Amino acid sequence: MVPNTQGLMNALEVKPDEVAVFTAASEIFAQKNINCSIDESLRRFTEVLRISKAKGVPVRGYISCVLGCPYEGSVSPDAVARVAELLWNQGCYEISLGDTIGKGTPESMNRLLTVLLSRGGACPREAIAVHCHDTGGNALANIDVALDSHGVRVIDSAIGGLGGCPYAGPGAPGNVATEAVVRYVRDKGYGLPTGLNLEQLITVSFAFDRPVFLVP
Repeated sequence: MVPNTQGLMNALEVKPDEVAVFTAASEIFAQKNINCSIDESLRRFTEVLRISKAKGVPVRGYISCVLGCPYEGSVSPDAVARVAELLWNQGCYEISLGDTIGKGTPESMNRLLTVLLSRGGACPREAIAVHCHDTGGNALANIDVALDSHGVRVIDSAIGGLGGCPYAGPGAPGNVATEAVVRYVRDKGYGLPTGLNLEQLITVSFAFDRPVFLVP
């Protein structure tokens, strides 16, 4: 994840397959998280996208707080759609919609995607991903809305539910677990190929139940 051109230049030294830029749909969260306004972050991304394109490196865009902000509360779907469309028009190949503090519900996810996908195709369905945190226990239900009602086909997840957001509170559940998503998609009969082996995912996830110690 690269917030600016300096971050991009550092990343390019290790020859990444792709890079990501990140902003927010909440003005206060953007200021707290990346120390600039939403519009300023987008201005910074212009050069990041230009250099990345010249180097042949794809760029993915992330938007935080699409279904709620720890500072502003509810977030307007139109505000999310505006940022998504700008990222798409700048050249991001995919836009990940992040429920950063896990406050989303199936109803709010439905409202967001209805607004975003009804704006004349400025940001196409094929370019949308959902990034659900399970803080409120609704991640799988929210994913179901994205898959079933809106045809979204890219779901972000993490093995064992690793990762999360410090703004959601200490010890709060974070990223939805990959193994939970794969099982859910299978059991719901979506018939979507994931290319993942559920049993192996579960085995690997058990490793993260044990403490990890770093050896100096």
